[in-house]
Amino acid sequence: MTGERASLAAGASAPGGRWRGVLVLIAAVAMIALCVRLGEWQLDRAAQKNALQASIEQRATEPPLDATALARTPASAVAQHFRRVTVQGRWLGERTVFLDNRQMDGKVGFFVVTPLALQGSGAAVLVQRGWVARDFTNRAALPTIETPSGVVSIAGVVAPAPSRLFEFAGSASGAIRQNLDIASFARESGLDLLPLSLVQHDLPGASADGLRRNWPAPASDVQKHYGYAVQWFAIAAAIAFLYVWHRFIRPRRR
Repeated sequence: MTGERASLAAGASAPGGRWRGVLVLIAAVAMIALCVRLGEWQLDRAAQKNALQASIEQRATEPPLDATALARTPASAVAQHFRRVTVQGRWLGERTVFLDNRQMDGKVGFFVVTPLALQGSGAAVLVQRGWVARDFTNRAALPTIETPSGVVSIAGVVAPAPSRLFEFAGSASGAIRQNLDIASFARESGLDLLPLSLVQHDLPGASADGLRRNWPAPASDVQKHYGYAVQWFAIAAAIAFLYVWHRFIRPRRR
């Protein structure tokens, strides 16, 4: 046993053994630091979503906006996000866009976005009207939706442009597309679009249009970030334990 310990000590004190030990230490510290940073990032994401939810709840108590009060610049639009709104106008149904690969209630389909020409104004606003299922046997087929003619009243909340997903080349045009940028769509359509969108909510007594509007709360997945943070911190702790075990504790037990 004494000879075995002596040989281990000699191996550890050899130049090659020392360099291996240094490299293992550097790798362990780097991995621990990375995992801790990823855990902190997840906590930061959770804090951002909690702050967003608090802002949403606070703005929900403010009086609804009307069309004349809607922002005309991107900077002022940010201050109106998640404010309640009620507007009147006419649907520009021929400009409807179906955003692909969007989920609602665990199902994949389209978010339907249609410009609304605001009553008494030359401007229009994009309205995220709701979700509709798609035909998976014919991916080019457009679903049938009801788009009322004449002046309609829309209630909802002010929102940024629809959230962006990964986009392949060629998916930014046509009725079915992956994403919709407000400024680009304004140039494409020739419409005077406001720099914001509206997320439509159901009005009592409104006629059914076949669209689902069970919009998820922006901070509804905050627990996911806490779970990921715990996982990253646990991995960091496991790496630290394994390094100490193999570097210091295990050799002494031989």
